[in-house]
Amino acid sequence: MIKVKAIDHLNLNVKDLDETVRFYEEIFGFEEKEKGTSMSGNPYKIIGIPNKVYLCLYESEFDDPEIEKLNHLGFNIEDFDSALEKLKKAKVKINVENYQFDHSRSIYIEDPNGIEIELSEKFGGDLN
Repeated sequence: MIKVKAIDHLNLNVKDLDETVRFYEEIFGFEEKEKGTSMSGNPYKIIGIPNKVYLCLYESEFDDPEIEKLNHLGFNIEDFDSALEKLKKAKVKINVENYQFDHSRSIYIEDPNGIEIELSEKFGGDLN
C-alpha cells in the first residue's frame, strides 16, 4: 500500500486564467506560486496556500468535447521510490515513471476509469 500524506493539488482546465486566479486570490487568499506555458502551448499558473493546497490552472478552450475541467488529481506520498515498485508489482497503469521537476519527482498513473493521478515526492513540488 502507498501511503498518501495529503491531497497535493488539483489540475484544472479553465476558460479564463486571469479571471480564475483573481477569484481564488480574492475569495480564498490563494497566492501565485508559478506561471508558464504548458507542453501544449497553453498558459498555466499554480496558485494556492503553501503546505495546504495548490491548484494548477491551465487555460483551455471548452469547444473540444475531449477537454474536461478536471485534468488530474495529485497526491503527496511517502517513500517515493518504494511506491514506484509497489505500483509496478500491482500492475497499475503507469503513464510516466519518474518525471523530474526542478525540486521534486512525480509518477503519473491512471485509475480504472482513466483518471490521471500524479504522485509527488514533495508537497507542491517543493514550491513553498
